[in-house]
Amino acid sequence: MAQTLRIATWNINSLRLRLGLIGKVVEALNPDILCLQETKVPDELFPTDGVAAFGFDHVLFKGMKGYNGVAILSRVPLQRQDIAPDWCEKGDCRHLAALAQVPGGAVEINNFYVPAGGDVPDREANPKFGHKLDFVAEATHWFAARSGLQRTVLMGDLNIAPMEHDVWSHKQLLDIVSHTPVETEGLNRWREAGFIDAVRHFVPDDQKLYTWWSYRNRDWRASNRGRRLDHIWTTPDLTAGLKGYEILQDARDWVQTSDHVPVCLEMRV
Repeated sequence: MAQTLRIATWNINSLRLRLGLIGKVVEALNPDILCLQETKVPDELFPTDGVAAFGFDHVLFKGMKGYNGVAILSRVPLQRQDIAPDWCEKGDCRHLAALAQVPGGAVEINNFYVPAGGDVPDREANPKFGHKLDFVAEATHWFAARSGLQRTVLMGDLNIAPMEHDVWSHKQLLDIVSHTPVETEGLNRWREAGFIDAVRHFVPDDQKLYTWWSYRNRDWRASNRGRRLDHIWTTPDLTAGLKGYEILQDARDWVQTSDHVPVCLEMRV
């Protein structure tokens, strides 16, 4: 029996600092599953009781002190899936996978926080950029090897805006990390390894679409210099069940908020 599932992703940029804002996400989006990135909290200090207060009785997390970290908060039962490699052998808590147990059959959830890549788009001059490219390539190869993958969702802060209208100025950002050709081509290869872009399923490629606005933009709405760094992909078998999406742009105005905003997908599974 199929059911409607609302799945959201948000780079919260410190879970303990912004724990209370999860309540605002719940009020606005009513997600059944909320994937968080940059939780910045070691596992022993994860605020399990705090997230349970917002209705998430099933919680998985993988974190470290001060940076990175991912978590999956859910109203439906989760089964942790420790099947992926230690990406780039760095142990830096950037991926968490689980099976969401729903009546129509389990749905695999993959929550990713891709490396930002530093400021210089040159592998030799900037090892962080090289790490980002290697991470994307390794993930691409791993998913491509899982032939016939079905009932799977991949989401998170992928730190790349792949399309021309995923950034405020394609021409001006071609040499800026997150929109360089080598990054966008790499991300597209990863998606083509088994997924469709579920948000762009609803929004034509020639329309602007953003999920991130820099803290440096004091009046971010007026300048609107955004980028779409946060994504939700699904395997093609789930396309027929896609019902809608929402980018919670108003979250960028919340007090002490993240520079990313939540993205939510509604689907029948």
